[in-house]
Amino acid sequence: MYSTFTRYISVFAFIIAFVTVTCAQVPEELKQVLSPKFDKFSQTSSPKVIDKTLDPRDFGGVPPVAAEYRSPTGEKFEVSLFRSRSDSDSYSALTHAARQAEGSTQRPTQLNRELGTASFRIPGQISFFKGSSVVHISTKSGKDFDPVEDGIALARAIADRIDNGEGDIPPLVKHLPDPDKSESSAVYFSKFDAPGTILPGQAVLTVLDTHGDADAVIARVGQSRVLIVEFNTPQLATDNDQRIVAKIHELWNQGLPAPTAYRRVGNYSVMVFDAPDQKTANELIDQVKYEQVVQWLGENPNILKEAQRRYVDTTLGVFIAVLKASGFAAVGCLGAGALIGALLFSRRRNQQKQVEAFSDAGGMLRLNLDELTPKSRGLGCGGDGS
Repeated sequence: MYSTFTRYISVFAFIIAFVTVTCAQVPEELKQVLSPKFDKFSQTSSPKVIDKTLDPRDFGGVPPVAAEYRSPTGEKFEVSLFRSRSDSDSYSALTHAARQAEGSTQRPTQLNRELGTASFRIPGQISFFKGSSVVHISTKSGKDFDPVEDGIALARAIADRIDNGEGDIPPLVKHLPDPDKSESSAVYFSKFDAPGTILPGQAVLTVLDTHGDADAVIARVGQSRVLIVEFNTPQLATDNDQRIVAKIHELWNQGLPAPTAYRRVGNYSVMVFDAPDQKTANELIDQVKYEQVVQWLGENPNILKEAQRRYVDTTLGVFIAVLKASGFAAVGCLGAGALIGALLFSRRRNQQKQVEAFSDAGGMLRLNLDELTPKSRGLGCGGDGS
C-alpha cells in the first residue's frame, strides 16, 4: 500500500512539474497582453510558444507566442506577438515583414500610422509595432481586413495593452529625402552584420564593415533608391568611407553596377541607386542632414569653463531680473502716487464747490472787518444784534 501511495504521489508530482514547465514557457507579461477576453472577442486557444527552436535572445529573451480569438460573428483570428530587444529592432522587423508581404501579394505594401507606432495591411492580415513589440493578426478565412472590421477592433484592443516605449520610429528614417513620402516604403536595418542583404547584387555593399554597430535605412524616392548607413563612431565612418570610395571607382572602371552617387555626410554614408542622372542623385543627397551629437564618455575636460559660463549667465540673469523688478516697482510707486494725488485733488475741488460764500480762510470763522459779510441777527449783550 505504501508503494502504491508513493507511485500516486510521484505521478501527481510529475503532472504538476509538467504543467509548471509548460506554463512557464509563455512569459506572464505576454499572457497579460493576450488576455482571455477583449470586449466582444473571446480566446479559443491559450497563448503558446510559436517555435521552440528559436533563440529567445533574438527576441529580447522573450520567446514569441501566438493565440487564437473568435469574434461574435464567428470569424477566427490568429494573433502572433513578438518582443524585440528595442523599439528600433521592432520597427526593423515590421519593415522587413512589409517587404516580404509585398513580394507575396505582388503589390506595394505601405507603412502608415493607423495602429500602434507604425503598421501595414495586406489581404487577410494586419501588422503593427508598438514599443518593443510586433503583432501580426491574420484571419483564418483569409478575408481582406477592409470588410472585416472586427480584425481592426481586435488589433486596437491589443495595442492598448502594449507599452508605448519611445512612441516613435527611429530618427534615421526621418533623415531620408522627403521623409513624409519615403517613410512608407522604408526598410530599416538595426545593428546589422550582413550588408549584402540590404541590396543583393550591389557589390559596393560587400566592403562595409559595421562591427555589428551600425544602422541603415533604404527607401524609394521617386525612381531612385536612397540608402543611408549610420556608423556610431567617426572612426568607423572614416574607415568605411575610404573602402566605399575605392570600391566605387573599381566598379566604374570595370563597368559593373554601382551607386549613381555617393557622399559621406557626418557619420552617414549616403548612396543613391537607379537615379535617372547624377544631378538628381546629388540633389537627393543634399536633402540628407546629419544631426551631430557630442557626448563625453569620461570626465569633461571643459567642466571648469562650463561652470564659469553658467556662473556668468546666472549672475547676469539675476542682475537683469533685479533691474527689471526695480523698474517695475518705481513705475508702480509713481503710478500709485499719481492716482492718490489725483483723488485728493478731486475731493478738495468738490468740497470747495459746496461752499456758498467765498472764504480765504478755508471755510473757518473770520472777523467782518471789511463789512462784506451780511449781518445776521443773533443773541447779543446789547440786544441790537451788534
